[in-house]
Amino acid sequence: MLKNEKAIVVFSGGQDSTTCLFWALKTFKEVEAVTFDYQQRHRKEIECAKAIAQELHVKHHLLDMQLLNQLAPNALTRDQIEITNEEDGELPSTFVPGRNLLFFSFAAVLASQVNAKHIITGVSETDFSGYPDCRDAFIKSLNVSINLSMDKQFVIHTPLMWLDKEETWKLADELHVLDYIRDKTLTCYEGIIGDGCGDCPACQLRNKGLEKYLIARKGGEA
Repeated sequence: MLKNEKAIVVFSGGQDSTTCLFWALKTFKEVEAVTFDYQQRHRKEIECAKAIAQELHVKHHLLDMQLLNQLAPNALTRDQIEITNEEDGELPSTFVPGRNLLFFSFAAVLASQVNAKHIITGVSETDFSGYPDCRDAFIKSLNVSINLSMDKQFVIHTPLMWLDKEETWKLADELHVLDYIRDKTLTCYEGIIGDGCGDCPACQLRNKGLEKYLIARKGGEA
């Protein structure tokens, strides 16, 4: 049934959203991608998203969300704020308040304009880094609110919601794009494509998951 329908992927050019893009290309008849420019710490994120979309022949929308930068000073919008993990129950310094609330809402507006019923995002509650707007309850709640506000029947898909990073790499491998994801996506907070700097929290999570998956795959092949 989904093979006859259209989808929008909320797309950053990172490991998770690129895995979701390949998942969507396999699942839906027609797929477009949307990236948001909120003057994030590294412009390479937008460049990477553009390059991947172009290479995969996916129509790519870039929306101006610079207001979010003004409202939400944090480590992803201010160079002078240090990147830290959550401590003592506090949110990590990389949390951008309202980001997913706004991104998915505007993605739905775009979806209504291009006649897409499905919205795909790479959020995960298993490896959500302490971000409250990556939780399943939030996604389900927002899906209902968006549908009520626009009198539509959008469906927000979260293929990675219950996958940890090891399982996300496994999904990429099952989609036959593990090397592509590893070499061409940008997850690193320091703006380094591929395996990244290796030191920031995003790289540590990504690379630890990859190492675990490659070990598990090697064991399965023995």
